[in-house]
Amino acid sequence: MPKKPVVASYIADFLKRDQVHVFRQLHGMTEVEPHVFTHKRENEDTFPWHEKLLTVLKKPQTRWLRRFVHRKILQRPWQMYRSELRQWILDLTRIDAKVLHIYFGHIAPQFIPLMKAWPHPVIVSFHGADAGVDMDRPGYRSAMQEVYRCASKILCRSESLRRDLIELGCPEEKITVWRTGIKLDAFPPKDRPEPADGAWQIMQACRFIEKKGLDLTLEAFEQVHKRFPNSRLLLMGDGPLKPAMESQAEKLGIANAVTYGGFQHPTKVRDALYESHLFVHPSRTTADGNREGIPNAAVEAMATGLPVVGTTHGGFPEAITDGDSGLLVPENDAPALAAAMLRILENSTLRQHLGTRARAVAEEKFDLAAQVRVLEGCYKSLMSPPVV
Repeated sequence: MPKKPVVASYIADFLKRDQVHVFRQLHGMTEVEPHVFTHKRENEDTFPWHEKLLTVLKKPQTRWLRRFVHRKILQRPWQMYRSELRQWILDLTRIDAKVLHIYFGHIAPQFIPLMKAWPHPVIVSFHGADAGVDMDRPGYRSAMQEVYRCASKILCRSESLRRDLIELGCPEEKITVWRTGIKLDAFPPKDRPEPADGAWQIMQACRFIEKKGLDLTLEAFEQVHKRFPNSRLLLMGDGPLKPAMESQAEKLGIANAVTYGGFQHPTKVRDALYESHLFVHPSRTTADGNREGIPNAAVEAMATGLPVVGTTHGGFPEAITDGDSGLLVPENDAPALAAAMLRILENSTLRQHLGTRARAVAEEKFDLAAQVRVLEGCYKSLMSPPVV
């Protein structure tokens, strides 16, 4: 059997707990051999990876100073040192890499020297926040436009992100939409009977950061809890906003009905989805341009047949047709969110319809095997000579 072509994938931290989707697609490749480059190896128990297919790069001792000078003084992204460039070319040559895939677009400017010096294609993928943050700063926007020029292909997670990238100056012909994929057989649909005592479980799973709209979830849940005093809110994840969330829950008088599940192994998150009756994710665009592609946890919820309430934000409307495969409300509108949650909980026919259609959309648009084929097809089309 001929040797599979090697694709090098750079992921700065391999892997953060909320990057299950990245691990799934790497693990799902069958036509190329993915070799991961990273500056930090973490969560090895959750994301095991063969050492022969992993290169942990050393961080220059002055890396922190370089980042500070560029961000605070020069007002533009930093780029790799010449010594780093030489080492990168040596490492890529050592493994005979045919393509380099840089995950998360905001990291890509540091690789501009490598894009210019390495004689093979470079792909950059954008996942949401990395498309908009700092693009109001001329130095950063200019650097990103150079990334667009130098990269062989740009991948993005949604049509919404594709439009954003074109507006920021990326050539339309370079962009391919490549969606998050999940293993559908690992998330079979399930009917959820209505709890006799109104003990609904509402769930959100994410990092606790501003764009996830967790303050809106808490505010809306207060109204749900008034209607259903036995209802509970499960917030899985963690992050810098947790103290503020706990304080808000206390002020709203719902602290005893809110559970913080922390970051858990993907199987435990899946179990929680099956124990829940409704999934909410009121994404918003933050002041610095941080926004979503399509939230991965919401897609997993849809696959299990769990009704989802999202917002008219980012790629959400590509996953949810309002009133058919879920409900959508405006950004930053807690009353509308509460009304949508109550509408689903109080209408068994609607719950069943939304859950059934959500599963159908997951099968149509977010099958992992299909999305891995899209990714591997991009790789092979760029190799010289093209791999068929």
